[in-house]
Parts: sequence; C-alpha cells; structure tokens
Amino acid sequence: MIPIDDTPLCRDGKALILAYDHGLEHGPVDFKDVPESADPERTFEAATHPAVTSVAVQKGVAEAYYPSYEDDVDLMVKLNGTSNLWMGEPDSAVNCSVDYAAELGASSVGFTLYGGSNKEVEMAEEFRDVHEAARDHGLPTVMWSYPRGQGLKNDTKPSTIAYAARLALELGADIAKVKHPGSKSAMEDAVRMAGKTKVVMSGGSKTTDREFLESVKQTIDAGGKGLAVGRNVWQRENPTRILDALEAVIFEEASVDEALDAAE
Repeated sequence: MIPIDDTPLCRDGKALILAYDHGLEHGPVDFKDVPESADPERTFEAATHPAVTSVAVQKGVAEAYYPSYEDDVDLMVKLNGTSNLWMGEPDSAVNCSVDYAAELGASSVGFTLYGGSNKEVEMAEEFRDVHEAARDHGLPTVMWSYPRGQGLKNDTKPSTIAYAARLALELGADIAKVKHPGSKSAMEDAVRMAGKTKVVMSGGSKTTDREFLESVKQTIDAGGKGLAVGRNVWQRENPTRILDALEAVIFEEASVDEALDAAE
C-alpha cells in the first residue's frame, strides 16, 4: 500500500476529508436549511482551515472551482456517484477517470463500493481498474465502503461495518470510509479488520455538536485515523467553529469538552 502519512492526504498520520459530493448524491435537499451551502466556494473556503487535509468533490466542481484554491486546498476527486433520482439497486456510475483526476490536480481519488448490492461484482471490477490506474499515478485510493442492498437488513450493524472495513483492505484501498458502528469497541473491531488500511469515520447526517464529536472521539480512541465529513460541517451556519473542535479531537486528541471549549 502507498505510505500516505507523508502525503497531503494526512497531517501527522491523521486525515480530515471534507466531502462535498452531496449535490450529486442527495440533490438540493441537502442545501435547503443553509441555502448558501449550495455555493461550492463556501466549502472550498472552509477547506482552507488547517484541520482539513483534503476536499472531496466530483469532477465538475473540481473543474469549476479548484483552480482558484489549488494553492490552499488539497484535492480528492470522487470518481463515481449516482443521483438520488436513481431508484434501482444500489450502484454508482463511474463519472471520471483516474487520468483525468490527475490532470485536474488531485492528489488522491475516492470511490464508492456498495458491498452486498446486486451490483457489487461490477463495482468491485470497476474499483480494480481505478485502484491499479491510481497506483500508476501514485495516488492513494479512498473507498467509501458502504454495505447496502435489498438483501442487507442493517447496514450499521457492527459486524457489517467490520466487513466493510475488511472489504477495503482486501481490495487494496489505502483508506476505508465507514459508518460509525455505534460504540468504541465496535469501531476497534472495524479497525482490526482493516489491517494496514486506515479507517476514517463517515460523518453522516447532521447532528448536535456533542453527539458528532463524541462519535469522532470514539473513532480516534479506537485507532481510527480520522474523519470524512460533509453535512456535519457545511450544513452548519459556522463551519469554522466545528472545524476548530474537530482539529482538537483528531489532531490534538483533546476530550469532547475541551474541544467544545476551544471552539467557543
């Protein structure tokens, strides 16, 4: 695997990826409560915060906005994604090649794999091609490892999250982005299953500052290497405040109370 600790994707061996691929995946509903969050420049500005190690976007947003921020923000291009208008079995269209992501200035690439979907076989084969092309460019690969499909009854069950982490290792991802499995001990199991693949927590739907930070703290204490977060940052009126708190928890290993105090 690519030693990523010294790449732009990490800071002191940890990662805070600011994900902003939701306009494709979820649509306008995610921007409803904070209308200004629909403007990608707002998220790119947030990504200049020292806690953020990379911003993950689809190629159209990268083309349109990254050139203005390339000196201050590290770019991850999300290679696949499907709109919420799609009603079929979980799948994700490959919208960008590794070669083109490299041309755009990406230092890493992201790819969603829905383990358990009826489309899993095709998605794993697509990931194979992405992974091997990324190796040719020396780009780390981050897998959004999200078990999902008609045969899967509970996609946040601890054993399912551990399996998601293991899939990322077995298929060669450098980082596995997985959902929080509900406890520190369950996250420890996911980290153990991931082996040398680093595990970061998926930020998920917006929640309270304390609830969110507590799950991040559990992830770090369990041996996770950070966070890939979108809505819990840019759906807030003041993204800087929560990024200040995340910096304390992830990079300074502060308690949740210390982080909340530091962000006041």
